[in-house]
Amino acid sequence: MPAFDPALAESDPEISRLVAEENRLEHDKLRLIASENYASRAVMEATGSVLTNKYSEGYAHKRYYEGQQVVDQVEELAIARLKQLFGADHVNVQPYSGSPANLAVYLAFCAPGDTIMGLALPAGGHLTHGHSVSITGKYFKSVQYGVRKDDHRIDLDEVRALARQHRPKLLWCGTTAYPRTLDFGAFRAIADEVGAILVADIAHISGLVCGGAHPSPVGIADVVTSTTHKTFRGPRGGMIFCKKEHAAAIDRAVFPGLQGGPHNHVTAGIAVAAREALAPEFKTYAARVVENARTLAAALAERGFGVITGGTDNHLLLVDVTSKGVTGKQLAQALDRAGIVLNYNSVPFDPRKPFDPSGVRIGTPAMTTRGMGKDEMRALAGWIDRVTQAPGDEAGLAKIAAEVKDLCAKFPAPGIRV
Repeated sequence: MPAFDPALAESDPEISRLVAEENRLEHDKLRLIASENYASRAVMEATGSVLTNKYSEGYAHKRYYEGQQVVDQVEELAIARLKQLFGADHVNVQPYSGSPANLAVYLAFCAPGDTIMGLALPAGGHLTHGHSVSITGKYFKSVQYGVRKDDHRIDLDEVRALARQHRPKLLWCGTTAYPRTLDFGAFRAIADEVGAILVADIAHISGLVCGGAHPSPVGIADVVTSTTHKTFRGPRGGMIFCKKEHAAAIDRAVFPGLQGGPHNHVTAGIAVAAREALAPEFKTYAARVVENARTLAAALAERGFGVITGGTDNHLLLVDVTSKGVTGKQLAQALDRAGIVLNYNSVPFDPRKPFDPSGVRIGTPAMTTRGMGKDEMRALAGWIDRVTQAPGDEAGLAKIAAEVKDLCAKFPAPGIRV
């Protein structure tokens, strides 16, 4: 297998080999992890640039180190582009990822022991929205809301009742495994009624939001947090948008509250991704992500899969595979051997344990980035069905993997050199 980079191959052949292997895997397999995507070559070049050498504690023109003439411009450019893209009053691009961005929100507004509310992890929420194993569930009094049993959609009546009862300091509106549109206006009304700070975590859907394929919480929520990869197609980082009255509190919470120097090479990658997202083609991409997810959901439902909520409005779908006689973990592992990469996932009210749950989570961002469309989604549904029928048939899995590889060869992955 050829080396990914001559300099890396010379310096560290083992890592060079592993990078080349991952390069091949990302080219030859269908990547359906809902939080994964393909960053462009330009984003990766910026992320791997000389900016990784710089230390820049502080903010533009208010640094603690000298020699920031270029770095300040990079950060200001990233912020300006994101303001234009999302229509935000204030943007902080220094969080190292989505979880640190969320922790900064807690630090900005809460004291240990304050009450916070978020969607429960088993219902599709995130660890940092108050789950018991997270620091956010240990340092704060966490109240978790859920989804209805009949349709698996967020129960806003329950959210309102719990908020009235517990009067949270923070109210989170955000998900990691929820396939429907979020009603930010309804959450705003509940937050206003109980005097809570409303925080929207759009880590999964930020690319859909700025691409016009999902309503935006910017200007509705007090604070909006996000990663910079996933549907946004940038490097691995975080960003926080907020109303101007919260700008100072958020900035102090990020630095010096939680972090030291920002990762300037990542900031550059974020700036590049923002410029790419400002292009008209990105709106087309965002719309196709949703279109592909809906097509795949319908095709799986036709084959008897238990599609949670009956479909999707965004980039992902959650599928209960119990009726197919397999567990989510069993299916996910068999699909990986067949060249189809996704993750096993709990479904709402899952009777099984999280490490061996009843469902799988499927996302369409990466396949859409490669240019795949409705026909490929229908083919994918067929492959998933075949694997479900015989998850232990290694010869059959190998045959599907070869078919998948042939399909992938027709849709070169941006940023991947093979």
